Amino acid sequence: MKKTIFVLLVLISITFTAARYLKEPIDQYWNINQVAGLKVLSSTVADVYINNLKVGQTPYEDNELAPTEYLIKLQVGEGSSWEGKVNLKVGTITVINREISKDPSESSGEILTLEKGSGVTIISSPDEANVEIDGKVLGKTPGRFEVSSGDHLFVLSHQNYLNRSIKASIPEGFNLNLVVDLSLSEIDLSSLNKPTAVTPRVVVKNTPTGFLRIRDKPSLNGLEIARVVPGQELVLLEELVAWMKVRTTDGKEGYVASLYVNKKPNPTPSSR
Repeated sequence: MKKTIFVLLVLISITFTAARYLKEPIDQYWNINQVAGLKVLSSTVADVYINNLKVGQTPYEDNELAPTEYLIKLQVGEGSSWEGKVNLKVGTITVINREISKDPSESSGEILTLEKGSGVTIISSPDEANVEIDGKVLGKTPGRFEVSSGDHLFVLSHQNYLNRSIKASIPEGFNLNLVVDLSLSEIDLSSLNKPTAVTPRVVVKNTPTGFLRIRDKPSLNGLEIARVVPGQELVLLEELVAWMKVRTTDGKEGYVASLYVNKKPNPTPSSR
């Protein structure tokens, strides 16, 4: 289903737990078997791979993983996938939430992790996204923002990208790390297939006087408003009989005799 060009809010409710919410209190594992948790969600059912080993399907959760770095991959059929690295922390649950698409520009999602501290650190792709927390615009990504523990609503917005909204609860004594990928809006996606416009130009030819007059009207009776020399390029604005309307590099617009200019051939437009 195509995304609409309207602003969309993807509301994801994610609640973190500190060590006491794992299967057993973390202090029982201290120096014996320290553990971390991982929760993986996706918009459609996806196979979950940890370090290239298939471990199940979304929604997936494991609260007895070693606290280290893992390569996580989500696979939907044969054509759509996502992968990224996460560093699990002792006594916390890392949450991965993805909307997976064959076109990477339409894929979006976030990774939420906790570490000792306070507040929230937000990184986005693309960067310079506007950050709104609980209805207040507080700055742009990347950045660290002071917020209290408890439930918060984070909304990220960026021109030509769909807004993304994440609801999360920050435990006392922890800093939330939020890494967000935004997806392109339909307007921007359609523009990717449009050829880049090429501005037509003309080049001044050799003249008997060694220069070419630009006049205020397409007539030999027109007043001279500027002079250009052979080899100089001018932007072509309009073609008339025996005359061409042009613009100079300093913004002056007027008319030159077609006899003394050559149109530059336009290069083949390229798609972005």
